[in-house]
Amino acid sequence: MRYMMIIHHDADALAKAPQQELWADYAAFNQALAKAGAGFSSGLRLHEAKGATVVRSKAGKTEVLDGPYADTREQLAGYYFIDVPTLEQAVEWANRCPSAKYGAVEIRPIVEQTAS
Repeated sequence: MRYMMIIHHDADALAKAPQQELWADYAAFNQALAKAGAGFSSGLRLHEAKGATVVRSKAGKTEVLDGPYADTREQLAGYYFIDVPTLEQAVEWANRCPSAKYGAVEIRPIVEQTAS
């Protein structure tokens, strides 16, 4: 089953993390994903949430807001795709992700398109 691992960082905790170790851990994690083969991707990292723009459209009116969608400590920071047989294996991959130490890794199944 395909899953998306959605990274949520606590910006303060991440700023206090030993940066050299953090990025070395990420390099190793990305190598492990590459070795895992088809269905795994290194994903993309996002800029900090304070640089976000949120757009809402209601009753024909567009509202544009600067800043993150939600005012929480943890903000969406990036994502990975994995393809594993079980949720337990997805949890194992999420636990290996360095961001699990500095926020949370949300695992969401991908809705597979079926032929009509």
